[in-house]
Amino acid sequence: MLEIRSAGDRGIADFGWLKSRHTFSFGHYHDPKQEGFSDLLVINDDRVTPGRGFGTHPHRDMEIFSYVLDGALEHKDSMGTGSVIRPGDVQMMSAGTGVRHSEFNSSATEALHFLQIWIVPAKKGVPPRYQQVHFAPEEKRGRLRLIISPEGTDGSLAVHQDARVYAGLFDGAEQASLTLDTDRYAYVHVARGSVTLNGQRLNEGDGVRLRDVRQLDLTQGEGAEVLVFDLRPNELPAF
Repeated sequence: MLEIRSAGDRGIADFGWLKSRHTFSFGHYHDPKQEGFSDLLVINDDRVTPGRGFGTHPHRDMEIFSYVLDGALEHKDSMGTGSVIRPGDVQMMSAGTGVRHSEFNSSATEALHFLQIWIVPAKKGVPPRYQQVHFAPEEKRGRLRLIISPEGTDGSLAVHQDARVYAGLFDGAEQASLTLDTDRYAYVHVARGSVTLNGQRLNEGDGVRLRDVRQLDLTQGEGAEVLVFDLRPNELPAF
């Protein structure tokens, strides 16, 4: 079963310097039908004006990853990490027992566009950690590249949950398939462009919940960048 979450139905936040679209309930946006899916709690599509950003704030017991589409995201945290995340980079922060961090558009002239995604961990109170890996475009071109997994398989980032995330780029005749294990859910988010998933046309910002589907087929991409989440068969995140 495919359940589409259209881009236009997402929550909206506009603070001038930040324009955000919320796939699931977040901040002042609340929809009782959109409280997450399986262990996936947040997908925020954020656009930040030059030189602005999120001041230092705390997190605890959450797996948070950032996926930059355009521009550069500057990160600093209480673990002593200081980094800049650019397109192709994936950053994972496991908040665990507690961490404070800030995130800013590191450019004084160019806009920043990135996704921030939260996954509820399987275990609370783990030591905080930071990871960052770059995946070149050719690793994702016409295929689904594993970028996050429980064990950090194949150069992916490790997550404290039974969840796997894949990223792919698709244009024209490029296509890829993913076979899920029995009794798994999946979520597909179109970060940009358009693509066909199992015969259903999707556009930028669209998302799809998949239940009782064993194979995902991505075809007919037009400048498409796609994230695919392989998830436990739970309807809502458990805290």
